[in-house]
Amino acid sequence: MTAGATLKRVMGPRLTTTLRCLTRGYELPRWGNLRRTRPFSASYGFERGTPIDRFYLHRFLTAQRALITGDVLEVQVNSTTERYGTHVRRADTFDIVADFAPTYLVDFTTSPNAVPSGAYDCVLLPNALPHFRDLDGGLRSAHRVLRPGGVMLASAGGMTPLTGDVPDYWRFSPEGWRERLRAVWPGAEIRVEGHGNCLAAVAAQLGLAVEELTDAELGVYDPRFPVLITMVCRA
Repeated sequence: MTAGATLKRVMGPRLTTTLRCLTRGYELPRWGNLRRTRPFSASYGFERGTPIDRFYLHRFLTAQRALITGDVLEVQVNSTTERYGTHVRRADTFDIVADFAPTYLVDFTTSPNAVPSGAYDCVLLPNALPHFRDLDGGLRSAHRVLRPGGVMLASAGGMTPLTGDVPDYWRFSPEGWRERLRAVWPGAEIRVEGHGNCLAAVAAQLGLAVEELTDAELGVYDPRFPVLITMVCRA
């Protein structure tokens, strides 16, 4: 038995790991109240402030204001169009339920004739695609209702908790979303980006709020920890 194995047997794995980190100069975690099996918030941190993924979503939509123009179709309600739109002529909505009185009460993924083809300059799907059971059907519908040169702006959660109240069907990496979009929108101009870092991912999983971190901390990008994935697809 080697000296290392003997040490591990005598001290146990936890103390052995602590000693290894100390002797090699590795930092030790200070868990405090982060050592928990329940998050601080079960609703993404809404009751604390702004959910972490919204930092990246709002920044993305602000940067794309010029594309949210003309005739715009948005999922469920037109709040994104109202907040970020520029020179909007028409702001329509669609949803599968009537709760928000959408312009089109329809299953967007399976009803090809309910929303007119080539009628819109922009389709807004913030954090909606993971909830389409028929993902390809939803992407095809978004492409169909756009005019030539029109854009779909979409986002999807990465390292965030599942919604819980409605099914989450799809969780892809940025590269996974690129592959899916290229397959359904062949020849389209597609830009997919990840946003976030390990601190933002941990904060999102624990239900902490944007206001509990700094913009500098949230602004660091590490491709291994995408908290939110954003997509710009031009037909």
